Amino acid sequence: MSDNALSAWIGRTEEIHDHLSLNQVSRIAATLGEIAPQAGEPLPALWQWCFFQPAVEEAGLGGDGHPARGGFLPPADNRNRMWAGGRIELHTPLKVDAKATRVSTITDVQHKQGKTGSLLFVTVQHAYLQDGQLAIREEQDIVYREPSPPKLAGSGPLPEGAWQEPVTPSPTLLFRYSAVTFNGHRIHYDWPYATQVEGYPGLVVHGPLIATLALRAFCRANPDARPRHFSYRGVRPLIAPHPFEVGGRVVAPGKAELWAGNADGVAQQADVTFD
Repeated sequence: MSDNALSAWIGRTEEIHDHLSLNQVSRIAATLGEIAPQAGEPLPALWQWCFFQPAVEEAGLGGDGHPARGGFLPPADNRNRMWAGGRIELHTPLKVDAKATRVSTITDVQHKQGKTGSLLFVTVQHAYLQDGQLAIREEQDIVYREPSPPKLAGSGPLPEGAWQEPVTPSPTLLFRYSAVTFNGHRIHYDWPYATQVEGYPGLVVHGPLIATLALRAFCRANPDARPRHFSYRGVRPLIAPHPFEVGGRVVAPGKAELWAGNADGVAQQADVTFD
């Protein structure tokens, strides 16, 4: 599809209403090994990704398990989809056991040429609202790449951090995170599809799960800090069940660098500003 035709998707919006139910919150907490917050308490940072997902029936899914393209998101031929990164402004926490709304707008669609071929970048802005107040503003970067071997090699050792947490991404963890986020992308739970169709050596750890664990490690290491802005970028995939770590360090007052990776190097980079 031409760039002119794709530009017609810029400005498209989608509004989804949800209830941040105690049942769903308890499932997220069990998946992540956390104590579930109670009604009226703040929803932990990045748990909003487990809500506001369109309820698409199986007949409406593409071969990769995602909703078929050409609706809210533009068509992308037979390209493979990746959640490449994003930027999040945390204004005020969403409250558990209350209604909320996500308003999504496509703000940019661009073709770019990468080392592995043509890439289609789509930027989606999400505004999360509760009680008429903006709680979170997010920009999500989605990239569609032509079928090609994924980049797996790292770029040297991990930085030396002030804190580190080990993670063993079992297939069960990946399946349960797919379930609580209603994410049907088959690279996370369907080993034959992940290896034979998209060319990964195993099941792929979700980018948003890695980001959630990295920010959680920051909050644990800095319990008095209140994150205000979080940006993250995927560098290469992490494959289950190979262990990795999330870590980071404060680099200036109110600013920290975070990362996730293993002996092969960094797989995701992130920055957080905080009060």
